[in-house]
Amino acid sequence: MNNAEAVWDLVDHHGEDFASLSDTIWGLAELAYGEFQSSAAQRQALEAHGFAVTTGIGGLPTAVMGEAGTGGPIIAFLGEFDALPGLSQEAGIASPQPLPGSGNGHGCGHNLLGAAALLAATALKGWLAATGIPGRVRYYGCPAEEGGAGKVFMTRAGAFAGVDAAITWHPATTTRVDPAESLANTRIEFHFTGRAAHAAVAPHLGRSALDAVELMNVGANYMREHMPADARLHYALLDAGGTAPNVVQASAKVIYAIRAADLGSLADLTRRVIDIARGAALMTETSMSHRVVAAYSNMLPNPPLREAMHANMVRLGPVPFDAADRDFAAAIQATLTQEHIAGDFRQIGRTVVPGLALFDDVVGLNEPIAKRMSSTDVADVSWVVPTVEGRVATQAIGTPPHTWQITAQGKTPAAHKGLIHAAKVMAGTGADLIADAGLLGRVREDHQSRLAATPYHCPIPDAVQPPIMMRPKDDDLG
Repeated sequence: MNNAEAVWDLVDHHGEDFASLSDTIWGLAELAYGEFQSSAAQRQALEAHGFAVTTGIGGLPTAVMGEAGTGGPIIAFLGEFDALPGLSQEAGIASPQPLPGSGNGHGCGHNLLGAAALLAATALKGWLAATGIPGRVRYYGCPAEEGGAGKVFMTRAGAFAGVDAAITWHPATTTRVDPAESLANTRIEFHFTGRAAHAAVAPHLGRSALDAVELMNVGANYMREHMPADARLHYALLDAGGTAPNVVQASAKVIYAIRAADLGSLADLTRRVIDIARGAALMTETSMSHRVVAAYSNMLPNPPLREAMHANMVRLGPVPFDAADRDFAAAIQATLTQEHIAGDFRQIGRTVVPGLALFDDVVGLNEPIAKRMSSTDVADVSWVVPTVEGRVATQAIGTPPHTWQITAQGKTPAAHKGLIHAAKVMAGTGADLIADAGLLGRVREDHQSRLAATPYHCPIPDAVQPPIMMRPKDDDLG
């Protein structure tokens, strides 16, 4: 029995417990920085499986870390557990049926993500104990991935110091190893301050902060024509200045998300957006202030680590879905458009397979995967630790991220199969890194050569602190 098969048996041994943990976190559905019960549930699982546990990692109350083993390299598994607002949905139902309560839902599958990563860490811990091979395993429960940049703050605080390699995954519609491409990202709040006045009696005395926001948005829209093709710009109103149309709005706020291929391009684009805001303030005779809320780097690739994870995917094969899994996935697909479904096949450079509801293959390393146009705080970890991220099929082909359809599929047998499959891929990769000094050496060398060419600088200014929430008094899992 090789290393992978031995650690896979340990994943199977613990699989049911961690599928249950995933379901528990699905039901809690807590938002960024408020995941107190979800974090406590993960802490309890770590303690139950014999990890030494540290909480408050990087100064974040809901961050948790478990460590086990002695000597040797340190392999880390990164997990998440935050939900999204407005995506509450009854599990196992292929039509929109929100649950009563907060309205939050796991519409990105982070309940599965964290549970599988913790399962992989538990299996690798058992493998180390059984083989006596020197090595340590860490599990990092990372809060606030959804717009909160939790891992960026953890990275800035040195939480990943000493780690030799980091492994993670994300629930998906296909099974593949990402080519380590993501967009650098910053989120900036712009606050315009004007002067209130009666909009009919004395409009000339007013200076509208809302006008400034609208002019900024117009300027940003015109700039879109002159941005790099892989850049992105989004905004949302935070404060429109009130609800009375006969009052000139004296205060208004807007938040912008700015994305670019790398930090250098992001800095240039950010400068241009700030200049547009300054121009809007000049045009309206208002004042403008701005502050960075969050920021992410672009992912740093590591081909040897990617190849190691892909080798485990190929050895393991596709997720073993059954007919019942495919029937429910087909029901989910019936709520989508053909463009949704075709888009997933296009993402991996394949033609549409009519009637295929769940992915039954492993995407090859050299297949033309489309560039990832989203951002993730995993990217900042990749600059300080060699990092790899896989995708494992847990949901119907065509399911778009951040939708009720993902929430609906989050507790299904298919999702549990994908969770266990992902844990095997990650645990097998971790075992390979510990057992094969040559592989780990190539991983380190590649990472060091990239940092020598482009050193890491945290994109979040030192003065910016995470929006820490107070622990609820009725936290019954604390």
